[in-house]
Amino acid sequence: MMITKKKTPFFVIDKEILDDNIKKLKTALNEAWPNYIIGYSYKTNSLLWIIDHLKNAGCYAEVVSDDEYQLAKSIGHDNIVYNGIAKSKETFLKAVRDHNIVNIDSTYEIDWLDELKGEDCEVGIRVNFDLESKCPGQTQCGTDGERFGFCYENGDLKKAMDAINSKGVRITGIHLHKSSKTRMPCIYSAIAETAIEIAQKYELKLKYVDIGGGFFGGLETKPQFNEYFDMIAEILRQQFDPASTALIVEPGMALIGSAIDYVTTVTDIKATTRNTFVVTDGSRIHIDPLMTKTSYFYDIIHKTDAARQHMLRQVICGFTCMEHDRLFEIADSEELAAGDRIIYHKVGAYTMCLSPLFIKMFPDIYVKDKDTMRIVREKWSFSDYKRNCYGEE
Repeated sequence: MMITKKKTPFFVIDKEILDDNIKKLKTALNEAWPNYIIGYSYKTNSLLWIIDHLKNAGCYAEVVSDDEYQLAKSIGHDNIVYNGIAKSKETFLKAVRDHNIVNIDSTYEIDWLDELKGEDCEVGIRVNFDLESKCPGQTQCGTDGERFGFCYENGDLKKAMDAINSKGVRITGIHLHKSSKTRMPCIYSAIAETAIEIAQKYELKLKYVDIGGGFFGGLETKPQFNEYFDMIAEILRQQFDPASTALIVEPGMALIGSAIDYVTTVTDIKATTRNTFVVTDGSRIHIDPLMTKTSYFYDIIHKTDAARQHMLRQVICGFTCMEHDRLFEIADSEELAAGDRIIYHKVGAYTMCLSPLFIKMFPDIYVKDKDTMRIVREKWSFSDYKRNCYGEE
């Protein structure tokens, strides 16, 4: 196997799985709402190979900061959905003038529109609505509520729209992304119903409804793309016509999450009176940087076929000096030995982009395409780390 011959640790992107995810997403959207835009979420994983591949697959760049916007432009991307609260004035104005999809999220962005006086411009606006009241217990922030966008229920959304209109800028889209704990279809039915309510109440003629991301993808036991979009389309058609209103979706995890593995090697076994610790050259900081996961999809490849003892409990650990760098436990199984490999599956989302430079440099990343593997990011060297840094003079 190619995967057993590379120096660990490393990530590997399975191009076939990624392309299959893209195909399934496009098929579901074509059947439900043919007038659609897929904006790939850069924040989920902005590795150069990935964003370039998705650009070539026809996806827009969904970016949420001036840095991400400039990254998209650096690879020649002209199809951009610009969201978030970390825009710069310069990139905001350029995106609006270039007729990118720009969803206003902050009051100061409305002030920036003064720079566009007399120009033919249009924007979208991010809606903050009370999803917790519609889907109790399923929202990420619970009863504390979310901070993004302009609140619909307290009238701030209407004030923001009036302010935008007063500057001679048209509002042609609404953005209703929500973060949920469950990712279930009912979240998106609430989003679609709110889109209709707002459009009717304020008599909006919209070029697009942006429902954001957060869908499941690549897991057979979870809701599939068609379950989301058939339901969303059925609701939206009560108010909108696909011929004139586009549906924007902003997947990240649903596309890239299941397409990436992380390969590690057992380096040592440490037995104490309390535990047997299996030390590896991988780390939890690479695949669970927020330290929130409780389980993983994984496979173990034994280095040899030699007979092994049966162990009641083994604790798989990482290379760092933090005691809580423990990934998972194996109960009632064969003992692991130095040289064995542990391969973690479906770790492509919010891993590489959040992994810290702690103790070791960023690892190699490969792309697997059928029977070939090629490197698309080499392990960082000291020269990479020191670039644009200065020591004491």
